[in-house]
Amino acid sequence: MVKWAGFYLSEHTAALAEDRMAKLNKSRKKSKLSSQEISELLHHAQVHNKTIAIQREELDGEGNYPADIVGKIDGYDSLGIYISLTKIDYDEIRNVEIIHLEKWSQV
Repeated sequence: MVKWAGFYLSEHTAALAEDRMAKLNKSRKKSKLSSQEISELLHHAQVHNKTIAIQREELDGEGNYPADIVGKIDGYDSLGIYISLTKIDYDEIRNVEIIHLEKWSQV
């Protein structure tokens, strides 16, 4: 059996790599912002056309936060905002972070 331990099928190695990437990409718990702080950050991002990352107030089955929703604000209504065609209700937002992207010419 030891002799065959090094021979994995490509499906097995792909599944192992996917599992390893999923463990590395777990979102960390960010601090919960007040509704006033969220409102100010969203307003600043929209006025200055900034890219933001939003962490939703939800957990998966294992108690981890899903990946942040990253993008620019496309629009809003009385219930929430739209980022990259994804609607996020205001009461679902846990944290908002402004992302500072470097221009390719500055790299």
